[in-house]
Amino acid sequence: MSATSSPQGRGSADGAPNLPAGFTDTFASRYVDTGDVRLHAVIGGNGPPLLLIHGWPESWYAWRFVMSPLARDFEVIAVDQRGIGLSDKPESGYDTGTLANDLIALMDALGHQTFAAYGTDTGMPIAYALAADHPERVDRLVVSEAPLPGISPSPPLFLPPQLNARLWHLAFNQLPAEVNERLVEGREAIFFGSEFDASAGTKKLPADAVRHYIDTLASDPNALRGSFGFYRAIPTTSAQNAERKKRRLTMPVLAMGGAESVAEGAGSTMKLVADDVQTVVLPGAAHWVAEQAPAELLEALTSFLAPYLAAYTTVAV
Repeated sequence: MSATSSPQGRGSADGAPNLPAGFTDTFASRYVDTGDVRLHAVIGGNGPPLLLIHGWPESWYAWRFVMSPLARDFEVIAVDQRGIGLSDKPESGYDTGTLANDLIALMDALGHQTFAAYGTDTGMPIAYALAADHPERVDRLVVSEAPLPGISPSPPLFLPPQLNARLWHLAFNQLPAEVNERLVEGREAIFFGSEFDASAGTKKLPADAVRHYIDTLASDPNALRGSFGFYRAIPTTSAQNAERKKRRLTMPVLAMGGAESVAEGAGSTMKLVADDVQTVVLPGAAHWVAEQAPAELLEALTSFLAPYLAAYTTVAV
C-alpha cells in the first residue's frame, strides 16, 4: 500500500472550479494505492488526521469551504469513495464493510493508526461501519444527514410530494443497470440537478458547483455504476448493520443535521447504536451542510474535536 502519482484535470484539486483563495497552496490531490483499489484523496494541513467522507452524488469537493480552516489544526484527508470521482470503480465492493476497509487501508498507507472521521449522507453509514468494525482506529466520530440501513426505520411507500422528491432516489438507485443507468445516461443534468435542488431547501447550491458534480459524473463511463453501487449494496449493508448494532459505539459521536432537513434525526439514529452522542442542528442548512452552513459546521466541529486536538498536541510536545 502506497501513495502514488498526483492526479490532474477534472475531479482533482487542480481542476476544481471556484475553490477558496489559497486552497491549492495547502491542498493537493494524491492517488493512494490501498492494495485493492486506488483511491483519490485531497490532502493538506498539519496536526492529527481528520478523514472526511462525502455523500451522494458529491465528491471530496463538497468539503472545499471547510477544509482550509480545518487544516490550521488538522491534517485533512478528503477522500473520493470507491466508485466516485477519480477513485477506482470496480464492479463490486460497495457494501459499507468493504468501503470502510478501503478507508482503513487508505489511512494505513498514509501512516495513521488512529484518526477522527466525519461522514455525511452516504458517508454517514460508511463512517458508522468504520467506527463499528474498527473501533480501535477511530478516536472521535462525526456524522450527518442520513439513516443507517437495517437500523433506521424504512420510509413509507407513500410520502408527501416534498419528501418524495428528496427520497425517491433511495429505491431508484438500487435498480439494475439496464434500467436506471440507461435512463440517466445522457440526462445527468436532469437527474442529478433535480437531486441537488430537492435537498437544498431554500438555499440552493451555486450553479457552477452543481455543474461540476454533474460534469464529473458524466465524464466517466463507469461513474453511474460507481455512483449507484452504494445503493445496490444496501441489502448487504443492512445485514452487516444487524450485527454491528449488537456492539455499541463507545467513542464520542457528534451527529448533525440541517435545520431544513433531518434536524435532530441523525442524533436520534446514532443513539440507537452509540452511548455518547451529541446532537447539533445547523441553522441555515438543508441537506448539503458543508456547503450551505460552513461557518456553523466549523464551529460545531472545532468544539467537538478540541479534546482530540489537545491530546495530540500534548503527545507532540
